[in-house]
Amino acid sequence: MYHPTTRVLAVLELLQTHGRMSGAEMAARLDIDGRTLRRYIVTLEEMGIPITTDRGRHGGYALMAGFKLPPMMFTDDEALALAIGLLAARSLGLAEAAPAVASAQAKLERIMPANLKRRVGAVDETVKLDFSQATSPDNNAALVALSAAAQKRQRVHMHYRSAQGDDSARDFDPYGLAYRGGRWYVAGMCHLRKDLRSFRLDRIGQVQPLEQEFTRPADFDALAHLSFSVATIPRAFAIEVLLKTDLKSAREHLFDAIGILEQTDDGVLVHNQSDDLDWFARQLARLPFAFEIHHPPALRDAVKSCAQRLLLLAEK
Repeated sequence: MYHPTTRVLAVLELLQTHGRMSGAEMAARLDIDGRTLRRYIVTLEEMGIPITTDRGRHGGYALMAGFKLPPMMFTDDEALALAIGLLAARSLGLAEAAPAVASAQAKLERIMPANLKRRVGAVDETVKLDFSQATSPDNNAALVALSAAAQKRQRVHMHYRSAQGDDSARDFDPYGLAYRGGRWYVAGMCHLRKDLRSFRLDRIGQVQPLEQEFTRPADFDALAHLSFSVATIPRAFAIEVLLKTDLKSAREHLFDAIGILEQTDDGVLVHNQSDDLDWFARQLARLPFAFEIHHPPALRDAVKSCAQRLLLLAEK
């Protein structure tokens, strides 16, 4: 349900966008009756917005000629954040994001001063973000419903299709959402599995809010949980390697999905699950610091083979 203040601002937006509109058309756009529209018009006038009213069959409402809202003021840093945010929103794999971003940008540009408009336009034209692997949900319904439920601490009933195409339904407490590796996920308590679970939004079907409320764990981080879940999925080889460095340096040279990083007195332990030891050996080979392989022994052979291939390439 819309708040009346939102409706009043929507009336102002229509007048700014279209210049002149009939009362019937505006009321239909906002799904309100004519009496309510007139009350909103009076509210705008009391706020100091000059509106002309023409009565009769062909009458309507319009902003007084020459009236413009004061320009929106931003610092350089705020303008950069705004421009990058709009640019990223177009690429985040959200259905219908592009037209929504274009509409938002057009509204902002109408009230931006010329110098700010140039700065935002410069970023939009020259900065490129790589979201080539983004997987878009069919629509934004799941993201909107789950984010609202997470904020309200409200349980939902949702339908999900697995990677194998199996359909299931479950009650779910959405703790938070995260974007990772080109896909959107929701993390929370799955009452079907009685445990914390993460689900891809592009595989979620209908989401129905329930009356039950839930308590979210303190300081729950959906992205951290998702990274941990991916790194600890059981695979063919359980790997443990000690990196002769500190945690900050290890994180700078390894991506999150490589495994769980644990600071110890001797260095940083990496716990990983992998199906491909040769791939993991290549990740170790590019590190600028020393390491010790604890297990499995077969990883030592994979690292030796990788080193021999690199030596052969260097000799050519």
